[in-house]
Amino acid sequence: RKVSAVIDGKTVYSEEVVWHPKTESDPQYHFDGIVSAFRTAASKMPRVDGIGVSSAGVYIDNKCMVASLFLKVGKDEFDKKVKNIYTRAAEQLSSQLGYHIPVVVANDGDVSALAGAMGLGENNVLGIAMGTSEAGGYVDMKGNITGWLNELAFAPVDLFEGAMADEWSTDIGVGCKYFSQDAVIKLAPRAGIALGENLTPAEKLKAVQELMAQGDARAKEIYESIGTYLAHTMKLYCRFYDVHHMIVLGRVMSGEGGSVILDTCLRVMQEEYPELAAKVRVMLPDEKTRRVGQSVAAASLPECRK
Repeated sequence: RKVSAVIDGKTVYSEEVVWHPKTESDPQYHFDGIVSAFRTAASKMPRVDGIGVSSAGVYIDNKCMVASLFLKVGKDEFDKKVKNIYTRAAEQLSSQLGYHIPVVVANDGDVSALAGAMGLGENNVLGIAMGTSEAGGYVDMKGNITGWLNELAFAPVDLFEGAMADEWSTDIGVGCKYFSQDAVIKLAPRAGIALGENLTPAEKLKAVQELMAQGDARAKEIYESIGTYLAHTMKLYCRFYDVHHMIVLGRVMSGEGGSVILDTCLRVMQEEYPELAAKVRVMLPDEKTRRVGQSVAAASLPECRK
């Protein structure tokens, strides 16, 4: 999870903490992690005028309607403790600080696109975040988040009947298995890399990233495959979005692996879809923005009254 403290548009603090939301069934685990992030950021500022949250899932009126992030939480517990988890966390911080703090919750894909648009100073931006899942979002020609349900994690990208199934949606060949840490884990044994069965998904990704940093050719093949997936999928995405810029963020894009994904994507686009390569600029942000850019952009979501 990532959190940033932003004062007058300037980031004064950012941190990234490894946690395991998709494997935890206790909603208190999630709540405590969120509150901890809020408190940490609040401690770096003289006051908190607003909280912006970037999170996987569908959010209406700041309520979590559905989200694979809380995969293991049962329906009853979800309705009671997860649907309003971010507003409850904001209320707890408000109570501790002694004043009301407005909160705005948005889909992490939309905030990825917003982070890209803010960094580029451009519009018509498609944002893809490759992390625990795939997040997709879009900033239109006017610089606005559209409010569309840009759940590209569940859009089909592979029609092979034997494609891997997503355990949450039960669909096969969907984006979350091709543009996330699950993609890296899925491809590792095919590349000849054995990952410890007792490792968490995040730890498995880290193990492959460490091999990549050491120049392991097997790890490079994994990232080249993901880059190839991305190039062909861009052709599909651009049928539905008017894209001039695509920015790719998230933990999977960190380190040397992210550069391999980008280089491979650009090469395949040029070879297979030259007209698309001429129109769409695909890019990575700098390393810091790749990892915490979403949390910085999220801080711009609430309207702050001074």
